[in-house]
Amino acid sequence: MTRQAPPTIDMVPRFTVLPTGTALWRCHRSRYGATGFKDVVAHTHFGGSRFDSTAEDPYPYLYATREPATALAEVLLRSMEFDAVSGHRLVPWAQASRYTLTEVVTTADLPLISLRAEEDLAAVCQTSWLLDCEPDDYSRTRYWAQELRRQSAEARGLLWQSRRHRPREALVLFGDRCGPKPVLAETGVRHDLATFAGVDAANRLLAPLRAAIVPPLPAD
Repeated sequence: MTRQAPPTIDMVPRFTVLPTGTALWRCHRSRYGATGFKDVVAHTHFGGSRFDSTAEDPYPYLYATREPATALAEVLLRSMEFDAVSGHRLVPWAQASRYTLTEVVTTADLPLISLRAEEDLAAVCQTSWLLDCEPDDYSRTRYWAQELRRQSAEARGLLWQSRRHRPREALVLFGDRCGPKPVLAETGVRHDLATFAGVDAANRLLAPLRAAIVPPLPAD
């Protein structure tokens, strides 16, 4: 565990580049666009997600994944237990119906700090704690993200191994560094989880993870 403040040294983060035209996936609130960066800063100490910005370092941010099932897992399977009878993780439709799964595409080469391997984490004086700790520690992980931004002006975001769909990848982009419109939803591939067709598509992706969205009963 490295539940500590960043050391007072110059870190040497390892980078990877998302090339122009890379397909990414977002499971996002349907009332917001798939390419929109969130510009609401998290509280310094409470709430928020792992690498959100705060008032100490405000920046718009966008979470995405490399595969569609990963995007679903990152949003819908948080703290989700396996049902004792079915052996599956059953996501209530009322929860899932607020979201849409959309494919977006990068419009520029985006250098990201890699946090996928132990060597990547060691390069920034961290361990898997940074990626696996519970929400009670998110105020600390946000502080670490700010330190990585401070030391790596060229970083357009962070890339790591998804906690809920290993070894697939998740990432966050820094909206103040990616230029205008770094991602576009131009493929037309989207699944609205408020519809039966969207739920069917999502459940095909979730099946290997022993998870499913429980759809509403059809109207008589």
